[in-house]
Amino acid sequence: MSEYFIKTIEIKNFKCFEDFKAEGFGRVNLIGGKNNVGKTAFMEAVYVNVHSTNIESMTYVLYWIKIIRNYIELVENEALDVYDALEEINSYSSNTNINNVFYQFYHQDGKKSYVFKTHKEEKISINKKEFSGDFEMLDNIQFIDNYGFTNEELEKVYEFIQFQDKEKELDNYIHSFDKNILKFKIMKDKAYCQTKTKKYQELSEFGDGLKHWVSVICSLYACENSYLFIDEIDNGIHYTQLDKLWEIILTISKQQNVQVFATTHSKECIESYARVAKKLEDKEIKYIKMSRLKDGQIMAGVRDYDMLQYTMSDGHEVRGI
Repeated sequence: MSEYFIKTIEIKNFKCFEDFKAEGFGRVNLIGGKNNVGKTAFMEAVYVNVHSTNIESMTYVLYWIKIIRNYIELVENEALDVYDALEEINSYSSNTNINNVFYQFYHQDGKKSYVFKTHKEEKISINKKEFSGDFEMLDNIQFIDNYGFTNEELEKVYEFIQFQDKEKELDNYIHSFDKNILKFKIMKDKAYCQTKTKKYQELSEFGDGLKHWVSVICSLYACENSYLFIDEIDNGIHYTQLDKLWEIILTISKQQNVQVFATTHSKECIESYARVAKKLEDKEIKYIKMSRLKDGQIMAGVRDYDMLQYTMSDGHEVRGI
């Protein structure tokens, strides 16, 4: 296991988590369970933890969780939006083997203050006049939500393909998804695919599945020695393509030293995950089964490679309880 990887986490006062603990994560982690048990919220909490290297990067990721995830457009230099987002989040706390992060909003006697703490910085209280609202986005940590990347986000991660001279590898991976596609390019801020007719067509014409496929591959190269989060990993992907997708993820994540967290609702996706890991003899995988107890608390059962293979071979239900 890489020194960069998250192995344990404790989450407090974030969305559906009051006091949550989990441990034993691998290089690639697939998260399953019934609806509304906190699969996406868990990933968001981990994302906030690893992204919060200072106040600026923590501000960005908290803002992103509240605003971008709810599809309210980011208006540049409109600091009020930042304040509103931070005030609505109100509090967040997480401890991992990588980072200890704390945020709290206070409103007392008509005065507002924002308290931040990261592993590298002591607890700092900032009032509204002192707070700049500046952002710092870390390009080597990516979160692909269930609506996929924007063109701008895809262009950013594609730059890492270019920097590493991986265009040919990307083209081959895309060709394995659609045999009619020969090349992929981004030109004038738009993504295009060249087909066997030698004509370039916009990526959007090929459906959401291909865009998701390209986004995942580019992000794996962008997140070298870092983290990638994928919500609804099988989004737009036909079940017959799942084995190939998992083979790509397991292979590139190992090459690039990327820790991957992904969610799914699909039994077929979990079965494919276990099947491909067995084929590649990749034991650095985990399956995280989220469930809600009768008292409302959420727990995560982390299954390693051997336990997952046993569960699948014995015919147990793996999606949730």
